[in-house]
Amino acid sequence: MTFEQDGEKGVARDSVDARAHERQRLVADVRHFSPTCEQEEKDQELFLRWLERRDCPDVSTRENDVAHLTASAWVVDADRTRVLMAYHRIYDTWAWLGGHADGDFDLARVALREVGEESGLAHARLAVPSPVSLETLCVNGHVKRGAYVCSHLHLNLTYLIEADLAEPIRPKPDENKAVRWFEKDEVLANVAEPWMERWVYPKLLRLM
Repeated sequence: MTFEQDGEKGVARDSVDARAHERQRLVADVRHFSPTCEQEEKDQELFLRWLERRDCPDVSTRENDVAHLTASAWVVDADRTRVLMAYHRIYDTWAWLGGHADGDFDLARVALREVGEESGLAHARLAVPSPVSLETLCVNGHVKRGAYVCSHLHLNLTYLIEADLAEPIRPKPDENKAVRWFEKDEVLANVAEPWMERWVYPKLLRLM
């Protein structure tokens, strides 16, 4: 074996070790999460069962077409009076920002990445390091980029993220039609997903 081959194996081992560590940290985050309602209690149990399974495709990727990890961002201004939302094409409503883990077990990093991609914000930051909300989201079958996607579950952690009102924002045309800041008392009047309106957005608004 050459030194180069030995080095490549070492890098691969380090990558596997880092990923295993991130998975363990995610499991710990979910375990230590303190539910604020029955919905979070039940979804926390389901979340952990999926994370601990070894008899199915990796839950961090969309190869698991039954349930996979996602991260959402509740983006607020420094005064906690406004919320940044995007008008999503698939759901046809104003909604929070977020997206798929796509192999990354560091869901805080995923949430920040999605904020940048979906809104153009380059300087958004975590307000707190741990997730502030946990939910299992049911996604109906839909067509994305010309291909049908079967109904499935999103195992979702939500992070509180702070951004500056003065920073420019722009939509991500293939995913959303617009992004804009809402006053916190405007949010529920502008969303069109009954389950989210009942179970998710009210608890996030209470953080403000």
